[in-house]
This record gives sequence, structure tokens and C-alpha cells, in this order.
Amino acid sequence: MDDLTIRPARAEDFDAVWPILRRVFRAGDTYAVDPGIGPEAARALWFEAPRATWLAEAGGAVLGSYYLKTNQAGGGAHVCNAGYIVAEAARGRGVARAMCAHSQAEARAMGYLAMQFNFVVSTNTGAIALWQALGFDTVGRLPRAFRHPAAGLVDALVMFKWLGPPPG
Repeated sequence: MDDLTIRPARAEDFDAVWPILRRVFRAGDTYAVDPGIGPEAARALWFEAPRATWLAEAGGAVLGSYYLKTNQAGGGAHVCNAGYIVAEAARGRGVARAMCAHSQAEARAMGYLAMQFNFVVSTNTGAIALWQALGFDTVGRLPRAFRHPAAGLVDALVMFKWLGPPPG
């Protein structure tokens, strides 16, 4: 998308992001989040707990958002975790690809050396294909770890990408 802007989210942006989060979480098919989550818990999850949150917008409309947070403390603090959401009307328009590329650059700027997706639902084939196209490897499979509302118990994938200089 030529007119897509990705910028740091501000607290007042939550009201524009909440409908997208609500729709994604209520569907219950991609995030291991209580489908009945309310706005305050969603705000804490998406805006307050992460190290940083960004907003993707075009023509004044919010099309998506992502966050970055440290995946583990201590010896694992050089690896970040990210989560992405895209408004239904903006799907298939390159928003997730742009946010993932942006998030990798931001993660490097924040000092992270790797990015890990802890729980990619195996039925989310579009996301898996995109993450693979952007250089993420599947490094683990958690059998029947996610209760999908239509498909039942499905696997979750752990995906990883090294962002730092080549080892050695």
C-alpha cells in the first residue's frame, strides 16, 4: 500500500484499535486470548504490557496494529515477541507484510537480536505463509495446543527469525 503510514500508537488510539482487536479476539481462531475479553483487559494486553505498540493507517483509517515485547527475561531478553492485527477490510492489501517488515526494523533499533512467535495457530495458513516468506522458520510444533472454534484441537507453531549479525 503506497499510502500506508506506520507510527507509534498513543493511548488515545485505543478506541480506534479496539474494534479490530474485538473482532479478531471474538473469532477465537488465531489468538489464545479469551474471546470475551473486555476493552480494559485488551488495552492492558495490547497497549500497556508490550514495550511498544504501533498503528498502521491510511487515509485517516486505522488498518492494523502491532506490538513488540521482550519474549523472556534475563538470558533471553535479546529475543522479542510480536503480535499483529489487521482490520478485516484491509486484509490482503499488504498491511501485515508492511507491519512485519517495520517491526523487524524497530526490533533491531531497540537492540533485539531475534524475533519469536510463540503460538501461531496451524490453521492460520495465510499468516504462516507470510511469516515464512519474510524469513521466519518453524522451530517447534505444539500438538493440539489450540482449541479452534471450528476445527477442534489443532497444533500451534513456534516461529523464529534471527535479526542480528550472522553468528561467529
